[in-house]
Amino acid sequence: MQLPRNIFKQALAGPDTLYGIWAGLTTPYAAEIVATTGYDWMLLDGEHAPNTVPTLLGQLQAVAPYSTQPIVRAVNGDATLIKQLLDIGTQTLMVPMVETAAQATALVQATRYPPFGIRGVGGGLARATRWDAVPDYIRTAHEQLCLIVQIESRLGVENAAAIAAVEGVDAVFIGPADLSTGMGHAGDASHPEVQATIRQTIDAVLTQGKACGILAPNVDDAGRYAEWGCKFVAVGIDISLLRLAAMTNLASHKGQSVEAAPVSRVY
Repeated sequence: MQLPRNIFKQALAGPDTLYGIWAGLTTPYAAEIVATTGYDWMLLDGEHAPNTVPTLLGQLQAVAPYSTQPIVRAVNGDATLIKQLLDIGTQTLMVPMVETAAQATALVQATRYPPFGIRGVGGGLARATRWDAVPDYIRTAHEQLCLIVQIESRLGVENAAAIAAVEGVDAVFIGPADLSTGMGHAGDASHPEVQATIRQTIDAVLTQGKACGILAPNVDDAGRYAEWGCKFVAVGIDISLLRLAAMTNLASHKGQSVEAAPVSRVY
């Protein structure tokens, strides 16, 4: 059996902007529904959604047959957790709140086997190896792994170029909600100071030859970030879409209007 190709990682090197969706409903059934809708990628959120390693495993299995590529966001950069996420078959991993090149280097090491890193060997216990059916997995796994680090603080912005330059970091994802809050503009990623900082960060990442991504459910924001050079943009959140659809449905029967959810401007 061959090691599965990381289609998302390959697509980062292509010409097209990759549009994704945040998946926070935490169930395989919901994730599979989203995977049928045609987004280029989907983020299975282990940071702010109530996911665990087993629930993430179920979602990875559910979306495997579809073209939408899964990205798993860890709750933090703990090396033991990263080992578990990789062993269940995560090939594209996002880690939040990375602020220094040293942090980024440690994350790379957590995804690599010795002598290049500290990842433990799961062998026949790991879905990633297809239970030892993938030949030479230990020596080749890194070729299909994609590590995305999140920059979402002032310190991270200051170190953006150094973080992006770390070998083994494949892409940087900007978190507008945390960044704007940390800059004193809570709930307002559209503030001119925040926007200038986002563009500064994108430019710093691109100068290092790495891909940059961002969360932007607002269509104008998404278009602007793509013009600035963001390669992969999350343009929807399943929970928000479900809530808005339910509100719109009810309002249509009551003869009421529904305004767009304010949360759409936070990110």
